[in-house]
Formats: sequence, C-alpha cells, structure tokens
Amino acid sequence: MSILHYFSKDEEKRAQFIFNLIAPAYGLLDKGTYKDFRDMATLFNQHIPLKGKSVLDLGSGTGAWIWALNQYKLSKAVGADFSEKMIRQAEKKHPEIKFVHQHGENLAAFKDNSFDIVTATFVLHGMKKDKRAKVIGEMKRIAREHVVIHDFYNNAHPVVQLLEFLERSDYRYFQKHFREEIKGFFTQTEILTADNGNALYIGKMN
Repeated sequence: MSILHYFSKDEEKRAQFIFNLIAPAYGLLDKGTYKDFRDMATLFNQHIPLKGKSVLDLGSGTGAWIWALNQYKLSKAVGADFSEKMIRQAEKKHPEIKFVHQHGENLAAFKDNSFDIVTATFVLHGMKKDKRAKVIGEMKRIAREHVVIHDFYNNAHPVVQLLEFLERSDYRYFQKHFREEIKGFFTQTEILTADNGNALYIGKMN
C-alpha cells in the first residue's frame, strides 16, 4: 500500500495504511496497554461475567484486548481486523486465539447472532459518524447479548491527541457526543467509566 493512501480522502485507506505501517512496532507498544486492558477487562467481567461466553473483538489489532478478555475463560475468542499485518502479529503473539481478516462494515465471515458479545476497543472514534453507524449495525447483527465498546470518554493525554491528529480521527467529536449517540442504537445502554479517562459503552440486545 502506497504512502499516497495517507493523503487519501477515504478514511479507511488512510487507516489501513497507518496500521499496516505501524504493525511491526505495535506489539511493542502493546506492553504499555496491557495493564489498562487488564483493568478494563476486570471492570467488564464484574458487570458482565465472561466465563463461558463467546466473544468477537472487532479491530483486534495485535490481540491485546481479546487476550485480556480471554483470561476469564471464554468459550470462544475471535479477533477480526482489516490490517493483514496486524493479524499476522496477533497470530504470533496469541496462537490460542483465532484471528480473521475482515472489514468492520461488512463482517461477512460471521452469521447473525453468532457471538454472545461483540466488542471493539479504540476503533469507533477513528471513523466518522455515518461509518460508525454501519459498523455498529454489523456488531448488532452478530451479537446475541451485548455490544461493548471500549473507547475514549474524557481522555485528553497529549500523546493521544497527537496520534489522533495524525490519524485524522473523529476523536474530539466522539468524546463529546458518543455517550448520546449510542442511545440511538440500543433501547438499553450503560456507560462504565474508569480513572484512565476511558469507558465501556454497553448496548444490550433485546
């Protein structure tokens, strides 16, 4: 994929270029996120017991989030990502977990209601509202019980802001509006906030 994709008006091409580019180093960066992910997974499990659940992690990157959830003895743990290089890194790091190359707007590899929980970590803030709606629609199609989005809530760390600027994400809008936006997709929603400035946005399936 050419560097010209970084300057594309197509946000998916930009994102694919960035994540394919950083994939080799992303696994090293994961070391700094594992504690936060373990803490958030603990919060997740306290609210929705994970033992015996099947979970799909959308935008799984190198697998840190689905790994953290899998510590609670999931019956099935699957990660999906649109970056083939991220998938290769994930498979090396977590051979016990299945990883699939899929795009969030069209998760054709998965049937309706095929997982108890569908989750995504730090994915949805990276796309505009209309594309976010398509991805949440696919997550709802696949989930039997819950859709859980692990993402920013009021995180203003300078490094985060710089990375989101380079990615040209929807970070600022997301933080201000997603807590209301999610209510348009589910009749029952909850938001569990954490001290690290992030949150679990939970949508319950009817």
